[in-house]
Amino acid sequence: MTIEKITVHRDGISAYPIWLTNSFEALYEAVLPLALSERKICVVTDGNVAGLYLEQVEEAFRKISKSTVSFVFPAGEAHKTLDTVRELYGFLVRNSFDRRDVLVALGGGVAGDLTGFAASTYLRGIRFIQIPTTLLSQVDSSIGGKTGVDFDAYKNMVGAFYMPKLVYVNVSVLKSLSDEQFSSGMGEVIKHGCIRSAEYYRWISDHREAVRKREEGALLETVKGSCLIKRSVVEEDPEERGIRAVLNFGHTLGHAIEKEQNFAMSHGACVGAGCMAAAWLSAKRGNLLEKDLEELENLLVFFGLPVRISGLSQDAVLNAASHDKKMDSGVIRFILLERIGKAYIDRSVTGQEMREALLYLEEG
Repeated sequence: MTIEKITVHRDGISAYPIWLTNSFEALYEAVLPLALSERKICVVTDGNVAGLYLEQVEEAFRKISKSTVSFVFPAGEAHKTLDTVRELYGFLVRNSFDRRDVLVALGGGVAGDLTGFAASTYLRGIRFIQIPTTLLSQVDSSIGGKTGVDFDAYKNMVGAFYMPKLVYVNVSVLKSLSDEQFSSGMGEVIKHGCIRSAEYYRWISDHREAVRKREEGALLETVKGSCLIKRSVVEEDPEERGIRAVLNFGHTLGHAIEKEQNFAMSHGACVGAGCMAAAWLSAKRGNLLEKDLEELENLLVFFGLPVRISGLSQDAVLNAASHDKKMDSGVIRFILLERIGKAYIDRSVTGQEMREALLYLEEG
């Protein structure tokens, strides 16, 4: 069994560890410092993940907790809502959970975001643990303390910054993902290289075959590389008041496309398309070369991510973008690339430029 640990800091002080491993065997050891012997645990997961991993995770927590229960909700982004949070609140009240008890998010980004938001607000805040089971959640949403739920189809419109006490990553679960789910996570992986590390971007490109085959060593290196990048950004800017916004590369148009498509496309697929559009705008500004665009397009296509989307309603996409939570005083904070490996915040991207980028996605 392989174990690596990454510590995330807040204001120079250790905030929580990320355990990177290839099984659930070390979960018992990882949670021991949280002193759970007299505490109740609630594992929050969706119906799909429950059938795969809930029993193993519950067994680990029963060994070191006063009691362990589970709250299972229907799978899918459609259930990442305040209604589901309300049901979870009721479950916790009926089971007499107090402020020293713990929630465990077991699953992908939906489970992690929803559980984190519930933890941040139940009794004004109780502890929670992230056990991400998708590539997307392992490399992105489980790290950094951003929690939230969707509101009237606006993604993550209601939320809070709230740090977990532990992130436990078992990369072996990635082998059970569908190709679409795995590709979705690779959209965020490639994004991390684009915004922060040309070296990591090149590593992913050079090892693309091993990564796509989901070889365990390649998976560990991929997740570790993304975790280190995400950590470096959130430590600089834990509440997204400045540089952390670069993590939204590909997301302004990506989220808008996701909404325009009524969530029929995966989040990572939309981010991949959004990255391509943002890279094209970066090239239009003179920052990237044509070969940079070609290389990015080839890498996205290799991992099954769309770089062309037909039939988009430009008006609907731009309307969704204008209601995005990343707006700042009515201006969109668009993330562009200075070069591969370095992103910056731009407030001058116009609606016409975004229309041109959407046209590029349609026509190439």
